[in-house]
Amino acid sequence: MTAPETEPRPEPRADHGGAPIRVAILGATGKMGRYAVAAVGGAADLELVAELGSRDPVSAALDAGASHLLDLTVPQVSPDHVAFAVEHGLHAVVGTSGWSAERRETLEGQLAAHPEVGVLIAPNFSVGSVLASAFAAKAARHFPSVEIIEMHHPDKVDAPSGTAVRTAGLISDARQAAGVGPSPDATTHDPDGARGALVGGIRVHAVRLRGLEAHQEVLMGGPGEQLVVRHDAFDRGAYMPGVLLGLRTVASRPGLAYGLDAYLDLD
Repeated sequence: MTAPETEPRPEPRADHGGAPIRVAILGATGKMGRYAVAAVGGAADLELVAELGSRDPVSAALDAGASHLLDLTVPQVSPDHVAFAVEHGLHAVVGTSGWSAERRETLEGQLAAHPEVGVLIAPNFSVGSVLASAFAAKAARHFPSVEIIEMHHPDKVDAPSGTAVRTAGLISDARQAAGVGPSPDATTHDPDGARGALVGGIRVHAVRLRGLEAHQEVLMGGPGEQLVVRHDAFDRGAYMPGVLLGLRTVASRPGLAYGLDAYLDLD
């Protein structure tokens, strides 16, 4: 297996006083983690000080002198990792799924006692995917019908994907603000759930297929026309620019940011 390509080495950034950001990666041995190790290790303004597995003690990040924690572990342990980071003044960038509204509310309570700490939870680190979701939310106000199809590899454990849930939430909020009603649907009999999940009133369909990586289509329809906003990620290298953006920005944005769009100057 060839090693993932690293990002071209940027010049050190002046806003960190010339000192690199000291990063500990949790979940460094996973598929996403291996790409992150290469990306962080190849960035001149970042220093990888610890590569930790999901079962390694998070305290090892402190022992290594980290100022930032990148959590790429599993939903069962991610909240404890982030709580530890907040308690000890480490900024955290989180790519682990399973961060429900209830978990985020608990985290906001923890951050209230540490107002200097920044945390980014990103359902998707792909800049293209985040932009596609934002574009779809803007466009969906102008169409009576909208549905989402998300397509991933069969090793993915959650459905719908975090990206689809996030996209559905953005679309739902935009349509409600514009006074757009639910998509027309005359279905009254669906014992096997063929119409998909309802997320914020938006239908979401999940496909798991060998050969896919991460793909999403937002389908919008009106009289005589259809608009499709699609994004494709062909390997995990697509997420690395967003990971690096999060690590470089999180310290300057104290509190909780949910979604990489918070760092992309989108409305």
